[in-house]
Amino acid sequence: MPEKRPRYLDLLKIRQPLPAVISILHRISGALLFFPGIPFVLCGLDMALGSPEGYTRIQSFLNNPVAKLGLILALWFFVHHFCAGIRYLALDLHYGTKLEQARLSSKVVVGAGIVLTLLIGAVIW
Repeated sequence: MPEKRPRYLDLLKIRQPLPAVISILHRISGALLFFPGIPFVLCGLDMALGSPEGYTRIQSFLNNPVAKLGLILALWFFVHHFCAGIRYLALDLHYGTKLEQARLSSKVVVGAGIVLTLLIGAVIW
């Protein structure tokens, strides 16, 4: 009897459940906050604290709309990573481990990430 298993996996056609997408985004946001995020922040702090001219350059750079959009994107990385981290702490404490609760908490993470990013982004802009 021949097996009906696929010979290859088309990753673009596979639909992941929302908790899996949240997990993947949590890992990606953490990596992006750590690797490119920390060097940019340290470089900016070095320039801003090094001299008054460096502070003026950083201030003019951050007033650029493209830089503000980049900051809002980085803010979403942080807020999503924070909210998903709280979700995983709750899961580690065995809260929300049932399927319906896991799906609901994933939706809450997405909603909270978007709402908090928009609220804080409005203040930044």
